[in-house]
Amino acid sequence: MRRLLSVFPCFLYILCLLCSAQSTAAAPPGQMAPDFSLPATDGKPVKLSDMRGKWVVLEWVNPGCPYVQKHYVSKNMQALQKESGGRGVVWLAVNSTNPSHHDYLKPAKMGEWMKAQGGAPRATLMDEFGDAGRAYSARTTPQMIVVSPEGRVVYNGAIDDRRSVSPEDIKGARNHVRAALDESLAGKPVSVASTTPYGCSVKY
Repeated sequence: MRRLLSVFPCFLYILCLLCSAQSTAAAPPGQMAPDFSLPATDGKPVKLSDMRGKWVVLEWVNPGCPYVQKHYVSKNMQALQKESGGRGVVWLAVNSTNPSHHDYLKPAKMGEWMKAQGGAPRATLMDEFGDAGRAYSARTTPQMIVVSPEGRVVYNGAIDDRRSVSPEDIKGARNHVRAALDESLAGKPVSVASTTPYGCSVKY
């Protein structure tokens, strides 16, 4: 029994390393983006593969997260949504918060929140079972994915290089999503295709 107890922590450590390795392996740049079909806040289903032929941005969002609030209070996220939409990019916000968590908002409330922020995604999607989030190994809110018209991930990571909750830190930040879209739409490879996302943990 003592031997088993002494080995158990090591087993857990190895298991965590394996889980972490699987997590970081999902949806890396160059891989086909996992398909999904999720209901929008208005109840209409949205399927990623239906967007084939267009650039797509996936934004993991949770209104209760201070890091998300940073980008909405500063209007940074809304500006990027509108700018991208004007360039023909499909922007999908994804909320993977479990209904049992205190941060969870029902679809109608989530839709009202996005509207109140002046947000401009094509749709706000409810991933209540977390299947889409796990398929992309979405770890934080926000976390950003850029998908090519061919359905491949070209960027996965943080929205920018300022890991803080202060809206003031938007100034002078390198916006990785804008840079990825600028290069991609110009027919160039994405120079920074992967970064470590920062924010609150996704509440699966």
